[in-house]
Amino acid sequence: MKKQYLLAIDLGTSSCKTAVFDRQGSVVDSAGSAYPVYYPHPGWAQQDPEEWWKGVCNALNTIWNNGKVSPSDIACIGIDGQSWSAIPIDRDGKVLYPTPIWMDQRAKKQCEEAGARIGKDAIFEVCGNPLLPSYTTGKVLWYREEMPELYSRIDKILQSNSFLVYKLTGEVTQDVSQGYGWHCFDMRHGCWDSQMMRAFGIEESFLPPILQCDEIAGTVTAEAAALSGLLEGTPVVAGGLDAACGTLGAGVLRNGETQEQGGQAGGMSICLDTYKADPRLIMSFHAVPGKWILQGGTVGGGGVMRWFEKEFGAYERSIAGETGKSSLVQLTDQAEKVAPGCDGLVFLPYMSGERTPIWDPDAKGVFYGLDFSKSKGHFVRACMEGVAYSLRHNLEVASEAGADVEVMRAVGGSANSLLWTQIKADVTGKPIVVPYADEATTLGAAMLAGVRCGLYASYEEAVALTVRETRRHEPNPEQKEAYDRAYAIYRGLYADLKDRMHGA
Repeated sequence: MKKQYLLAIDLGTSSCKTAVFDRQGSVVDSAGSAYPVYYPHPGWAQQDPEEWWKGVCNALNTIWNNGKVSPSDIACIGIDGQSWSAIPIDRDGKVLYPTPIWMDQRAKKQCEEAGARIGKDAIFEVCGNPLLPSYTTGKVLWYREEMPELYSRIDKILQSNSFLVYKLTGEVTQDVSQGYGWHCFDMRHGCWDSQMMRAFGIEESFLPPILQCDEIAGTVTAEAAALSGLLEGTPVVAGGLDAACGTLGAGVLRNGETQEQGGQAGGMSICLDTYKADPRLIMSFHAVPGKWILQGGTVGGGGVMRWFEKEFGAYERSIAGETGKSSLVQLTDQAEKVAPGCDGLVFLPYMSGERTPIWDPDAKGVFYGLDFSKSKGHFVRACMEGVAYSLRHNLEVASEAGADVEVMRAVGGSANSLLWTQIKADVTGKPIVVPYADEATTLGAAMLAGVRCGLYASYEEAVALTVRETRRHEPNPEQKEAYDRAYAIYRGLYADLKDRMHGA
């Protein structure tokens, strides 16, 4: 009997990850491939989608060469991708320009002008999100103003996962969860809004048909099979936003259930069964039909520790072999010796501006409270606590919007750190369950494929079979006073330094 496996492809910011899952959610084999982010000018951050595709093909061929699974074992393919791409393709499917990614701020002027002309409240009423340069809309307006010749050759604008769907199947699609990148997307009903298209002057022809995340978008073509090693005719679902798939992979299906994101970026995703938007947060459809997710998306996440280790972990790297501990584990050991509240050292994790809830591209990272008593361990712990304070800030804003959280389910690489996860529980006062640390996003993409091809009768069955709790962190009330005091400093620092950050 032919094995029935699910293939998931995750298009992240720094690399793609491919993973093959069995029906119980266990990883049969996986492989990844890195690609660069280009920063050609201040405030710009862009990637070449063709490098994504090459990375995916390389990763898939690594899996086939490993011999643990065959392309004929794959029942269906699910895909998730990073947010807010704006990939311009012509009628032949050629990528016309590198896509600005979610960190890109080049469209600030275009967003300000469109917001003033159309009205920020009118825009928000349709799409449930503020008009900011991170989103897809502003990037397309930038193409029109700054690159009119290119703009005239655009046939369609794709998102990250829909680009990969196109490379695999030849079909042009847009999934509902990535619709939130567009401000002419009706967030209540999951469809394009023609009136807002006209207000922005965006050509309706640019916008692909909208599919549910688990709808079959097409099947693998002969050309894609030759490059990727996949079997021609393998079905591919439309896929979805990485945050939505990660939320599903964490087991979040019901109203109020929440995923805490510990990848390169940080934040949370709260599942809602009713529409509750707030301009300080991010609203999108869930990968699960009929649900929304209210997101907090921060720049500071696991990337903060990667930065710190890269710049200040040379000694720990040099002795990793003799200690048997990675540099990150050694740094965490140092942080664990520091008291909660970090003896007054507070970190603002605004390392590339900040997204929710302050939406300030000019925000800067700050260490405050230095004196001769501070050690490297203080800096490491301050990084962890600063990210936890940004999470608390987002949760407080979500509560004001009517979305209260009782328990969070942590995913991403940061969830592997017992110390960091406990800090987040203590700072927010919320219990944190860790179901999967590293595989939740790809697992969520695999669930989309599994439900569609019949390996699971429902999402409830998929979660019951695949999501397993590994540990639970309860908030320690003894740490509340120290963290409340430090959090008040954290909130006050940005208020005090905002004008200075803006050059005033």
